[in-house]
Amino acid sequence: MLTVLTRAFRVPELRKKLLFTLGLIALFRLGQTLPSPGVDVVAVRECVGSAKGGVFDMMQMLSGGAMLQLSVFALGVMPYITASIIMQLLAVVVPRLETLRKEGQRGQAKITQFTRYLTVGLAVLNAGTVVALARTGQLLPGCTRPLLRDDSLLGVLVIVMTMVAGACVVMWLGELITDRGIGNGMSILMFTQVVAVFPGYMARIFVLTPFGFVVMIVSGLFLVAAVVFVEQAQRRIPVQYAKRMLGRRMYGGSSTYIPMKVNQAGIVPVIFTTSLLYLPTLVAPLAGGEVEAWVARYLASGTHPLYMIVYVLFIAAFAYFYVSITFNPVEVADNMRRFGGFVPGIRPGRPTAEYLAFVLSRLTAPGAVYLGALALLPLVAFAILRDPGTQQNFPFGGTSVLIMVGVGLETVKQIESQLQQRNYEGFLR
Repeated sequence: MLTVLTRAFRVPELRKKLLFTLGLIALFRLGQTLPSPGVDVVAVRECVGSAKGGVFDMMQMLSGGAMLQLSVFALGVMPYITASIIMQLLAVVVPRLETLRKEGQRGQAKITQFTRYLTVGLAVLNAGTVVALARTGQLLPGCTRPLLRDDSLLGVLVIVMTMVAGACVVMWLGELITDRGIGNGMSILMFTQVVAVFPGYMARIFVLTPFGFVVMIVSGLFLVAAVVFVEQAQRRIPVQYAKRMLGRRMYGGSSTYIPMKVNQAGIVPVIFTTSLLYLPTLVAPLAGGEVEAWVARYLASGTHPLYMIVYVLFIAAFAYFYVSITFNPVEVADNMRRFGGFVPGIRPGRPTAEYLAFVLSRLTAPGAVYLGALALLPLVAFAILRDPGTQQNFPFGGTSVLIMVGVGLETVKQIESQLQQRNYEGFLR
């Protein structure tokens, strides 16, 4: 990876893109540490360590430590990513969205615009809920100090509008990185959120127990190696193209393959499930009574067996559903038959579609188990490690490692592809 970055900085155009991306990342981190107007920074810093448990730690990890601190970019990239997932799911149900998806670049531009509108709506709901919990003193359990300097309606509206505006700016920064930088902008920003909290976590673990620090480093290296191995694993379906005569020229006769990854769904099922199960924790304090007590007992800590079972089942269900809407065996089989392609030993058309669906189903099963095991890793650690300080400082969650490894591999691949493209251009000249 260091070799790739060194080669990239030697190319003026790539160096410009990398520096542009790093500058936006620095701006993004500045917004995550900048407190919203009307927030008591001293009280937040004193009370932010009181929120313990798998759910709070997971959201704190995914927000880069910004959500519980009520910063300007407290919502981070979660509203946009959740809106993107919802739009992909709606494309299967709403025929209009399905038609737009097939219209190419023009239709995709409209879907992107709808995603932006939905992002703003989700940001308003998320920011309103977080600020309402902070106003009533239920955002950080165990905190008795008021987190807001002005808890009037006007003061709350100012904080909510600031967070929503921050979410819109984060969305704009992600699109800028995608257009003028390196890699997918939202993935890069999510990678930044997860990596940003790692030094603090590791420093606290080293202070608590140096031996545990060494054990965790070794375990983390093995976990990263396992994630890289599974993320790179794929089933290659061979495809043979028959020769065709067009005019006076002969086309086809080549062979290729369809790469089908074991983890075809990526990190999407885990993120969507985490966001979905985090909603009851946010809404329950507003309901109060028995609802709040039930949620606090079974869902808030993240270590209850019921929460773990529901978590894994939701991840498996979303994994199958997301794979089914992103990979259509019938459409792939029709495209292959249209261009004269076939899988050796399988008849074109419907038999090919059934064969691809069979292979995809068998690959999704271990992929869903893999995602569930990674997602349960920090929750099981929280249940085994009874010390609250150790629970709160556990950094090597499967979700965070999956985000770091996946985004890192994809970004390095894009840099390598651009380097190869420029090498070919130089050769042709």
